[in-house]
Amino acid sequence: MRTYTSKSPCLQAHRRYLPRLLLATALLAYGLVATAQTASPADHARWRRRAQTITITRDDWGIAHVHGKTDADAVFGMAYAQAEDDFNRVETNYLVSLGRLAEAEGESAIWQDLRQRLFVDPVELQALYAKSPAWLQALMNGWADGLNWYLATHPDVHPRVIKHFEPWMALSFSEGSIGGDIERVSLKQLEAFYGRNPAALARADTPASWVEPTGSNGFAIAPKLTTDGHALLWINPHTSFFFRSELQMTSDEGLDAYGAVTWGQFFVYQGFNHHIGWMHTSTGADVVDEFAETIVHQGGQLFYRYGKELRPVTTRAIRLSYRAKDGTLASRSFDAHFTHHGPIVRAADGRWIAVAMMNKPLQALEQSWLRTKASDYASYLKVAELKANSSNNTIFADDKGEIAYMHPQFIPRRDNRFDYTKPVDGSNPATDWQGLHALDEAPHLLNPPNGWIMNTNNWPYSAAGAFSPKQADYPRYMDSFGENPRGIHATRLLTGAHDVTMASLITKAFDSYLPAFARQLPILIADYDALPASDPLKSRLKGQIALLRDWDYRWGIASMPTTLAVFWGDTLWDQASKADTAEGLSIYDYIADKAGANVRLQALAEASDRLTKDFGSWGVPWGEVNRFQRNDGAIVQKFDDARPSIPVPFVSSRWGSLASFGAHRWPGTKKYYGTSGNSFVAVVEFGPKVSARAITAGGESGHPGSKHFNDEAERYTTGNLRTVYFWPEQLKGHTERVYHPGE
Repeated sequence: MRTYTSKSPCLQAHRRYLPRLLLATALLAYGLVATAQTASPADHARWRRRAQTITITRDDWGIAHVHGKTDADAVFGMAYAQAEDDFNRVETNYLVSLGRLAEAEGESAIWQDLRQRLFVDPVELQALYAKSPAWLQALMNGWADGLNWYLATHPDVHPRVIKHFEPWMALSFSEGSIGGDIERVSLKQLEAFYGRNPAALARADTPASWVEPTGSNGFAIAPKLTTDGHALLWINPHTSFFFRSELQMTSDEGLDAYGAVTWGQFFVYQGFNHHIGWMHTSTGADVVDEFAETIVHQGGQLFYRYGKELRPVTTRAIRLSYRAKDGTLASRSFDAHFTHHGPIVRAADGRWIAVAMMNKPLQALEQSWLRTKASDYASYLKVAELKANSSNNTIFADDKGEIAYMHPQFIPRRDNRFDYTKPVDGSNPATDWQGLHALDEAPHLLNPPNGWIMNTNNWPYSAAGAFSPKQADYPRYMDSFGENPRGIHATRLLTGAHDVTMASLITKAFDSYLPAFARQLPILIADYDALPASDPLKSRLKGQIALLRDWDYRWGIASMPTTLAVFWGDTLWDQASKADTAEGLSIYDYIADKAGANVRLQALAEASDRLTKDFGSWGVPWGEVNRFQRNDGAIVQKFDDARPSIPVPFVSSRWGSLASFGAHRWPGTKKYYGTSGNSFVAVVEFGPKVSARAITAGGESGHPGSKHFNDEAERYTTGNLRTVYFWPEQLKGHTERVYHPGE
């Protein structure tokens, strides 16, 4: 799970050690009491009365449609409904975001908790809650009450750590991105620095072939390109499976939002309301920077150079609890260091590295909520002026027929002479952030003449074909990703599109073409053709090359070339990942230009041997290898070739498949099992009445005993999106249960 919000590094540098230590100690004492105490009879009575004003309607897919008199009542109901579906994921997200995961999982999680607590300070979150506007406090109160009412009415549910939720906790996880900024801080580097453990740096990383590119696809189609003259929006996040729930929340105060909700949050992260829809894709904008600090020891104190002066390094104690092997709670304390740039997270080349990232938990929560109630582009843009979104691009469409692209709104202004993709000299004041860019200073689009907008986590400079923002008009830190195969694929499909419908947009989004292989395989085939007849690889790879030579670069369940190409590509991905880091190349350029003919051909031989060993032949239909399996409700699944699974035709997004299925072998398996990619998928049409179709990986419930645990799996694998019951009349004949929370 990923968290996003962070404590302000700039504020930390002006704190003093002793007051913060006293605050932290007081908070620890408070937390131990708060989580142990039982809710009072007055709380029970208050929760019960409130629950009677809230209605949850479960449709025939198990999806919750929550209605309350007020927005805060709707939040109460949706928090309760989420807990019903998967309390484990709700609690785990807050163990992560609050820096308390080690209390459940043991000392091995201490470094993840330390990373979190370098940025997220519960004392400051409580202070932010106290000064929040009344409407936002009401939402946070409703959120905490809904979760606590769930626990009060489900005594058989035993939280691992958090037995009582406090409203301020919602501020620790106030932006729903899967690609949180904080995860850019290396845990092994952090351990090496604060644990005084250089051996941590030698710890093996996860094999590169297991690292699935994260991201999403978003398309917006203007009315002039659609059959019915209505704007269309494609919502296709590529996240780890079961990362978000799907639900609807409405109130008598005008709230009516539907879509994907990250477990434990109280706002629709990707979705739509009566009038507008919003899709977020992970951005390539550089918004997290490292500053190399020159540390000076003087008079028993720590200082760092900044221009011509020495500034004191701020130090504060962070005490973390963890579950010991005997089940009791133990603790460790760390002296964490900060400069005005941010917390120190590692050392490199004799200098300490501070990291700077967005710290706006209050504004982030406001923006995340308020955009769900926007009614058009102008009102959405007004909310965006909070500038509390750093990790996402936005694809937008509405019932006025407007379509738009927005870059992240939190983009620090910097001196473009410096390369911020690497640590910059923290002693040089010229490297400092200089405020934030205005929204219109970042790449953006509104109603481009071509009639479509797309983003696939690629750069914004191809978002609308020839009418895209121009790279030369922006600082280089506006993008660090460049183009990707999915962007090439989407451009190919959308250019010249006309008479688009919901059905045809689904078809485009599941188009089977693989542009990365269309580039790479002709090079491999040319390598083979150039081999002398005497080379052993000439005969050894004859059949494989013949199979690939005639392939149309399209995935399919029965496709043998897909299997061979993916195994070949995954083999090269490992080698190319290392070279990419060393040479600054894209992996695709490395495979095509730098790997060399022998490396490419040997990779095909290695892939063939692996297939023969595991499946008896190098000619294996893709559906026999690539599988969807959901065995239990655990966050980390255990896969088993002997248990039932479903074939999946689409492949990893790394090869340019718009429909993504990030799969690989697991311990003890020969088949590939997916854990990420297409998760919540929806298409929305903004006609006189908004309508939508959607699908969720597996099913809505996290409980294996529920019929909604895996009831969407087959539809998911075939791209057969179901009707979304957005309007009350659509629920007629499709309702399983109507109840108040706690019944």
